[in-house]
Amino acid sequence: MRVFILCTGRSGSKSFIKACSHISNFTSAHESLSKTLGDSRFEYPDNHIEADNRLSWFLGTLDKKFSNHAFYVHLIRDKESTVNSFTKRWNNQGSIIKSFAEGILMQGHKSLNHDQRNTIFESYYDTVNDNIKAFLKDKDKRLTINLENISNDFSIFYNAIGAKGSLENALDTFKKPTNTSSDSQPSFFNRVKNFIFS
Repeated sequence: MRVFILCTGRSGSKSFIKACSHISNFTSAHESLSKTLGDSRFEYPDNHIEADNRLSWFLGTLDKKFSNHAFYVHLIRDKESTVNSFTKRWNNQGSIIKSFAEGILMQGHKSLNHDQRNTIFESYYDTVNDNIKAFLKDKDKRLTINLENISNDFSIFYNAIGAKGSLENALDTFKKPTNTSSDSQPSFFNRVKNFIFS
């Protein structure tokens, strides 16, 4: 069985995969095929867990390739925290949020003020999550995981896929920073002190 972690990005997907490294009966990776083209983009091995926020733009093909023969996770992070995190990635080369602004919304990257940027971040968040929710409507094996409730939700996920290994070590992973942004900590840190993502 293949497992796909679908999300906006900036939602703890790297930490999620790091936790999955403690699962012994599945391989796991983060964006392992994101730079491949054509059919190779979807050549994920069986018994594999893949997190890749860009899969949210390939949901039609994902459905065509795997349909109900995979397990899907919708990983969701609080909207405000996600927007704050994307703010720090705005000028990064290859930033998906900048590509969304310029390529999809056709907004000039450098001419946008703070409020306009926030509107774009919120639009991206809503669009990606709405796409994922629509995709999952008819899927038999699906689970929504909220980052703010990761300890409980990951345990449910672990049991749902029949994972073997160390759940305790997996849960410990979420107590350490992974893929953090370099700027000051967002308000998410103040609300959820036990799990650190940026």
